[in-house]
Formats: sequence, structure tokens, C-alpha cells
Amino acid sequence: MATETETTDRTRERPTGVSAAATRWIENLSETQFAYLLLTPMLLVLGLIAFWPLLRTFTMSLHADRLYGAQQLGQFIGFDHYVALLTGEIDAQLTRPFFDLSQPFTSALTVTLIFTVVSVLFETLIGFGQALVLDRDFAGRRWVRVAIILPWAVPIVIQGMIFYLLFQPGIGFLVEPLQNLGIFSATPTVNSVDALLIVVVADVWKTSAFMALIILAGLQSVDRSLYDVARVEGASTIQRFTYVTLPLVLPAVLVAMLFRTIAAMRVFGLIETVTSCSTVPSLSCLVVSTFSARQYGTAAAIAFVTAVIIGLFVTIYIVFYADTEEGGL
Repeated sequence: MATETETTDRTRERPTGVSAAATRWIENLSETQFAYLLLTPMLLVLGLIAFWPLLRTFTMSLHADRLYGAQQLGQFIGFDHYVALLTGEIDAQLTRPFFDLSQPFTSALTVTLIFTVVSVLFETLIGFGQALVLDRDFAGRRWVRVAIILPWAVPIVIQGMIFYLLFQPGIGFLVEPLQNLGIFSATPTVNSVDALLIVVVADVWKTSAFMALIILAGLQSVDRSLYDVARVEGASTIQRFTYVTLPLVLPAVLVAMLFRTIAAMRVFGLIETVTSCSTVPSLSCLVVSTFSARQYGTAAAIAFVTAVIIGLFVTIYIVFYADTEEGGL
């Protein structure tokens, strides 16, 4: 009888209401769920900071280029800017066409995609090779690391001027030999194809070190005993790389490629210092030139399309990364 009375008293004393229900709900959460709950305010703030400018850009792209006041957009025209961009109707008003397969080296979208694919590919290959070298123990490894990382510390403006002078006729020592081989024209920094190649080389020279550092971190996290087991089993160097190193380092490689792809899609400063945006028109160059011409709606549309393309790349990398983490490869 006394036990039933005590139970009834505890039940009566149990707090009720919204706050009590919330407290009980929090107490029933797992550690992972509670961690996500604590991160929710920060994620909301970051989401607001990240997506509000994007939403504002999209809103501006749905209005006419003309702005009638500081707080008032032009006439609402819907998706006319996007249709004009994709059909080429607005190319005559732009400094360079947005998308034109007949002019791949003077079309902003194709130039950006070519630059992104080629530069990220070579940066990954060279960075992987550098990381493999730095992962080994040898005399002077510290100085080799400094030599590899040094180009990454060079500011973009200085980097651009270095490669501009390096390939300037009459100044750069590489121009004449490459011209004799038929690789470059008489004025490489003015020719669109040559200038794009120079910009790619400059970007690879600088950012391969970034790839090497991230991949090196992945290499040093690999359990060394796995290599000993592979040697005992008679695996060759190529087999150890294929079946041990590559699968375990691939997540780090994908993270490095993700960051570099995002940066390559937004390239602007390097182009402007090595050559000019009129010679190598990237998407960022086209946004800046269009905005400077007071074509605000068109500039916003180009910027939003660029963001969408970057989002597609990010999605592909994340899906591929999830597959590698789950042992899909």
C-alpha cells in the first residue's frame, strides 16, 4: 500500500507542460542526435549567410537590366535572361559569348569548363606524385617540402606577372623555343588558345602544392602494417598502390579535387593578370564585365548559372565520396 502511494506521489510531482515535454524529448535523444541539435543554430546561421545572397542574385536575374533606384529592381521579366543566355540571343550585347561550341576558346562557359577539367586533372596527378615523394623518408625531405609548398604562397597578382613576363615575346626565354616547335603564336598572351594554355600552366604550378598537402595527409593516415602484409603476400609495388594506397587515399583526393574544382570554376584574378578577360573569358570575367556595363539582371543570371554548375560538381563529388566511404570502390 505504501509503495503504491509513493508511486502516485512521484507521478503527481512529475512536471508537465511544453518545457517539460521538450526536456524529456532531449533526454531521450542519442548522443549523435543531441550533437546535431546543438549544431542546429550554427547551421541555420551559416545557411542564411550562404543562401541569402544566392536567393537575392536569383531574384535580380528575373528582372530587367535597368535599375530604377537603389531599392527597386527593374521590370519583372521572368526567365528571359536565362533563355537569352542559352539560345545565344544576348551574345551580341556581351563582351564574349556565354556559350558557343563554334568558338570554344572565346565562349565563357566552354573556356571555364576546359580550364577546370584540365587544370584539376593535372593538379591532381602532379599533387599525387608530390605527395608520394613527401610520404617517404629521405635526407632533405624538409627542404623538398618547402620547395613544393613555396609556389602556393605566391600571391595571385605576382604569380600572374611572373607568367606574363615568362611568355612575353622578347622577354620570356620560353617563347622562342616553343614558337619554333609550333606550339605558340607570335603573341601568346593575346591569342586565346595560347593564353588559356598559359593560364592553365600557371594554375597548375601554384595549386599542385595544395593538392599534395591534402593527399599527403591522407597517405599518412594509412596503416603501415597493411603494406607489410601486402609484401608478405607477394604484392608488387603497383599492386600495393592499386589495392592499398589508392582506395584508402581516394576520399582525401576527392576532397582536394572538390575544393580545387570550386576555385577553378570561379577563376578571375589569374586570367586578368596573365592576359585579360577579353582574351580568356571565364564565367567570372563575364559576370564582372556585364555588371560593369550596368546589365545587372544579365550579370545576376550568369552568376546564378555559375553557382548551379558548381552545385552540380559538388553533388557529384559528394555522391562519389559517399560511395568510397561505404566501401563502394
